[in-house]
Amino acid sequence: MAITCITFDLDDTLWESGSVLANAEARLYEWIARACPDIARTHSCDALAAHRQAHYASIPEIRHDLTRARILWLESLFEEWGYEPGLAETGFRVFREHRQAVTLFDDAARVLGKLGERYSIGAITNGNADVHHIGIGHHFDFVVTPAEAGAAKPDPAIFELALNAAGASPESVAHVGDDPMRDVAGAAALGLCTVWMNPKGHPWPDEAPPDAEIRTLDALVSVINAWS
Repeated sequence: MAITCITFDLDDTLWESGSVLANAEARLYEWIARACPDIARTHSCDALAAHRQAHYASIPEIRHDLTRARILWLESLFEEWGYEPGLAETGFRVFREHRQAVTLFDDAARVLGKLGERYSIGAITNGNADVHHIGIGHHFDFVVTPAEAGAAKPDPAIFELALNAAGASPESVAHVGDDPMRDVAGAAALGLCTVWMNPKGHPWPDEAPPDAEIRTLDALVSVINAWS
């Protein structure tokens, strides 16, 4: 069956995320140091990251929802140190603002626009980047998040929700992502076509291979058109 819909992972597929997340964590830490100085005097940024991960482990039922999990962690942290838990919402807004400060890969906007002329375009993300806040929301017909699906990639539930949003059968959807397990294996398990975004040329791990591999998003156009 011809491809009618393309779904994209976001982080490290449409932009590099490592430096963005590191900067967002650093800006949040600076805010905590000003608003809750006792915490910063005894916890480095790295120590707070470890504290956060430990808290996430205590709430497995919602840790897939990174926004809710982070807010609950901040509430717990502030309450533990005698600060007002309501500060968590302000702290999260600080993190969120910097978390959205991404730099698209050079060809991302152009390729999204070109493919959008012919195909339905969706996003399936485990993160909490907001395509509308970033300024590319007009390229997407739908966005599916773990908060909505109740699960994160590679869980079938999030891909099933995307298929419902697209109104498409699995074999007519191509999913593009950088993670071999979350994106490629997760999508393939439901029968979607898979494209591995591999800009750094990493070797493929010991998993079932993707249907296609690309180094740049430019290359995606010819791959999809060949399938259509």
